[in-house]
Formats: sequence, structure tokens, C-alpha cells
Amino acid sequence: MKVGVNTLFLIPGEVGGTETYLRDILRAAVPRHPAVEWSLFTNTENHASFEAAFEGIDRVRLWPTGVHARNRPARIILEQLQLPLLARRAGVDVLWSPGYTAPFLAPCPQVVTIHDMQYRRFPEDFTPAALLATRLLVPASIRVARRVIAVSEFSRREILDAVHAAPEKIVPIHSAAGPEFCCGLPDGEGAKRRGSLMPAGAYILCVANSYPHKNLHALVEAFGMMSRSAECRLVLVGGARRGESQLQAALEHLAGRDRVIRLGGLDRRDLIALYQGASVFAFPSLYEGFGLPVLEAMGAGVPVVAVDCGPMREVGGAAIRYCDGSPGDLARQLDDVMGLDAVERADLVRKARESAATFTWEKTADQTVAVLEKAAGFRANG
Repeated sequence: MKVGVNTLFLIPGEVGGTETYLRDILRAAVPRHPAVEWSLFTNTENHASFEAAFEGIDRVRLWPTGVHARNRPARIILEQLQLPLLARRAGVDVLWSPGYTAPFLAPCPQVVTIHDMQYRRFPEDFTPAALLATRLLVPASIRVARRVIAVSEFSRREILDAVHAAPEKIVPIHSAAGPEFCCGLPDGEGAKRRGSLMPAGAYILCVANSYPHKNLHALVEAFGMMSRSAECRLVLVGGARRGESQLQAALEHLAGRDRVIRLGGLDRRDLIALYQGASVFAFPSLYEGFGLPVLEAMGAGVPVVAVDCGPMREVGGAAIRYCDGSPGDLARQLDDVMGLDAVERADLVRKARESAATFTWEKTADQTVAVLEKAAGFRANG
């Protein structure tokens, strides 16, 4: 089977969990499915990284489009007009678009991954132009695709609520956390990396860009309300987005702002080091399609406090603590977790690691390939 992969959405370091999703599926799927040939249609920003990742692997061929993905109108036009022609030239049996949007017309069956319906639930996360384009492109992509992959059962229901489609067309396939989050870094490397990023000491970690729905301002307010805040720092990892003004306002009103550390542009091993050294992981987001950072923290053995919304119960089950997303409840739950004794903490970490271990990229990759085979009319692997 020849699979075309639409990577035009992927700007390295800027698209968050969707980048992790595609790279880790390919990393698992390519060696596990030797009968599959992959044609990756790349943009200017991501071509070199895919070239390095698959150097010397004959079954992976790159097709550079030359489009700058940061130029969104140009990327959309190329995706609709040039990508189908490239797919025909590559002779692919199925075209997979892992980043929400796909061509309206293609020379082969299509599969699209829809990670969430954020544009419907939190339109304020988008510029007016981006919102208009998303409202047009996402429903149309769902309609033209032979199969749609949702990253959780929650997201599957969200898609079905938004777009009229046969229920069997939408297939839920969970994402996963990379094994390196669970295995840890070699002795001394984690401490060295953390030491290069911030002062030593206890800290609460949050990994999220400052979109409005990520609710980071509430976390900062909660940090100021915690009885134990003087014992630790708050580390925010992520870039500035459309909720940045709310976050800055909360920081300006925080008495101890010097105890908040903001980091961005980290490589994967730096992120692993931060997870593994955290006292607690906070995830105040009010909406997610899956919630990958929660699973990464669970695998790394960090107690998690997350808002009880969307797919969080699918991901965390009974292994994490839940709150309602308000500053007061966030503060109470964070204080409680910070105050756990060694036995209680170990029990929570054990449950989290056991739950996280049931999500693997190998399983995700196998299920994704099976959907691609079915869409293409090939006999799915057993």
C-alpha cells in the first residue's frame, strides 16, 4: 500500500500536539509495517526535519512543495490545488491528512484526523480570518474523507455533533506518550538540564500555549491562593498565543511573580527533564481533544491535577486529581497533592504509570494503518 501524508500544516515547534502526533505515529509505523510505502508532502519549514528523520529509508519518499506554511492563504491554496496533483504523481492509494484539513478533491480515497472541535467551542482562540477558513475547511474535509480519525471518544462525539456523518465513519484512536517520558533520562542528565533552565527547588509544571481555553490565568491566580505556594515555583512551558493578555494581567496581580518561570522553545529531552523533576503537573485547560501533556506527565511519574472536562476521564481515569477549573478549586487540589505523604504520593504515581502504559504509539500506529488500509480498499492487518 502506498500512503500519502499531508504534512503541510506542520510548522516545527509551533503546532503543539499535532506535531507530536504525526511524528510519533510515523516513527512507530514505518518499521512496524514494511509493506507500506510512505510519500510525505512537505513544506519549507518542516522538510529538513523529515529528511533527517527518514534518511536512508527507501520506503519513505519526500515530496517538497516549496510552500511556506506560515503563509496560511498560500498553504490552503496549495493544499487544495497542488497537493492532489502531487498525490496523483506519487501514485498513492490513500491520502492521509493528520492536521484537520484535506483537499476537497483528490485522485484517491482520503483519511483525515480531526483532533478536536476547538473552533466551535472556543472561537476566540482564532483570528477572524483563521476562524472563517477553519469553519469552511474542517466540515468539508470530514465530508470528503472516507474515514475520519478522532483522537478520543469525546472528540468523536464532538465531530458527530457538529457534522452530519455516519457514526461508523468516525474512528476513535487514542494518542500516546513517548516511551522516553516513562523510561527517564540517564543519571544526572535530568538534573543538569533542569539546572540550565531554572534554579533548583520544588515546582509545579504546566505545559500549554497561552490560548484562552488553556485557562493559564486561572492557574496563576490559583498559585497566588495556594497555602504552599511559598514552598515552590510555577513553571509555564509554552508560547504566547491569543490568551496572552489574560495571562499577563494575572501575572501583574500576582504577589510573588518572581516565582513564576516561563520557558519556550525546549527540545524534547529538556521537556522530559522538567516533567520528571516536577512536584505536580497542573493542566487547567477547559477543552481538549485528548490532553497529551497529561499522559506524558502520568508516564513520567508526576501527580496530575486537571480540569474535569472533555476526554480527561478517558485519559486519566482514577489516576489523577480533578478540579472544576476555577482558581479556588485549582488551588485546593494543588495544595492537597503537594501535601501528600510519601505513601500516598507513591500510590498515585503507581496508578498513573500503570494507566499511561496502556497507551502506546505502536498501538496507535497499528490502528491508524488499519484505518488507512480499509479506506484504500486493502485488507487490514489482523
